[in-house]
Order: sequence, then C-alpha cells, then structure tokens
Amino acid sequence: MNWAFLQGLLSGVNQYSTAFGRVWLSIVFLFRVMVYVVAAERVWGDDQKDFQCNTAQPGCHNVCYDHFFPVSHIRLWALQLIFVTCPSLLVVMHVAYREERERRHRERNGEDCGRLYKDTGKKRGGLWWTYVLTLVFKAGVDATFLYVLYYIYEAYDFPRLIKCSQKPCPNVVDCFISRPTEKKIFTIFMVVTSILCIFLNLCELIYLLGKRCRECVVSNNPRRQLFMASTMINNKESNSIMENSLKVPPYAPPSIKVSK
Repeated sequence: MNWAFLQGLLSGVNQYSTAFGRVWLSIVFLFRVMVYVVAAERVWGDDQKDFQCNTAQPGCHNVCYDHFFPVSHIRLWALQLIFVTCPSLLVVMHVAYREERERRHRERNGEDCGRLYKDTGKKRGGLWWTYVLTLVFKAGVDATFLYVLYYIYEAYDFPRLIKCSQKPCPNVVDCFISRPTEKKIFTIFMVVTSILCIFLNLCELIYLLGKRCRECVVSNNPRRQLFMASTMINNKESNSIMENSLKVPPYAPPSIKVSK
C-alpha cells in the first residue's frame, strides 16, 4: 500500500469537508480500514480450511460451508469500504474541475478578468449538490450492506455448532466454525462503526440543509441582511473600543534627583 498517496488523497478530501466529514473520515480510516487490513483479514484468512464437519463424504464440507457462508465477511467489507470511500473523491474531482476551468478562463481573458468562482472549494452551486449526493450515497451504501449482512448471517451471529443437511451429505451432520467468538466481536465492531458513520452522514446532511435554508431566508429578506450587517459593524466597533480601553501605557519609572 502506498501510504504517501493515501495521505495526499485523505488530505485532499479532508480539505473540502465539514467538521462532521472530518470525523467521518477519521473513523473510516482508523476504525474500519486499519482494523480491516491489520486484524480482520487474519481472523478470516483460514476460514474455510478450519471449517470442519463430522463426515468424510466428498463435497459435503464445501456444500455446507457455501450454504452457511455464501459471501465472505472480508469480501463483503472490502466492497463496502470501496463503495463508501469512492464518492468522497468526486468532491475532490469537482474542485479540480473548477480550478482547471478557472485557469483556462484566466488564460483566455487575462489575469485581470473577473473570476468564475469566488472560492473554488466553497460548497456552492454544483459542488454543493455533489457533496450532498455523496452523503446520501454513503449513508445508503452503509445501510444496504448492514441489511445484507444481517439477512445473510441472521443477526450477525456465529454459532459454535451448525447442523447441515445439504446434499450430498448422507444425513444431518455437525459442522464447527473456527474462532466463532472472535469473529462475532469483529463483526459487531464493524457494524457499530458503520452505524456511527451513517449517523455522522445524516448529521452532516442536516447541517448542510439547515445552513442552506438559513442562507435562503437571509437572502430573501433585505431587512434581515441590513440587521446582520449592522450587527457585524457594531461588533467590530465594540471590539475595537474594548481593545483600545485595555491598552496599558508603557511604564516609565519615576526619576530620582540626587542632591549633591
């Protein structure tokens, strides 16, 4: 893994995110990607090899394993992390598109021409919609994978003993999962972090929608704009008065005359 490339990529995504987005990115990188790479792959690495059934019937072992584990947790989480992290790159690509468009505009019309965007990284216009849609998509992906995991593995449970009667097994055989407690702990941990990420996405979505609604109300109300402008001016004047009043003149020691 190229950590320098990953660091640059994360810093680019982090630059255009809100406070909720930065917390979400930290949780995804530290508690999901790192746990997946460092620990989860080792826990499920020998999953099929250590899945044992008390029968020597050819094919019964593979059929029972495929019946109870149709999709590996590791591959399912890998797909989930890919689908969750890739939409954040759309915001970086949109900002790069704006910067390139601004550069070409200056090349055609000169450096003194008006700017197309006041701030290429500010979430306005199409960039705001891109950011909001990525939040909805990420929350939807996490919720979908949680449902799929819950549906396939029956409430994220790992029983120690599994009864299997699939063909070509001669009868009902007993099968045993390797390290079921450890796998259950990791599964619950990944589920909790996914739920936390969904909560942060919803909080960020509510924050952006509320901020946009407030801006629309202010822009459509001239009296409100005048009131806010006068409030800002009064605050600046009061701050300057306080600063001037708190200024202490330099201390000059009294002069002492010595009589000769």
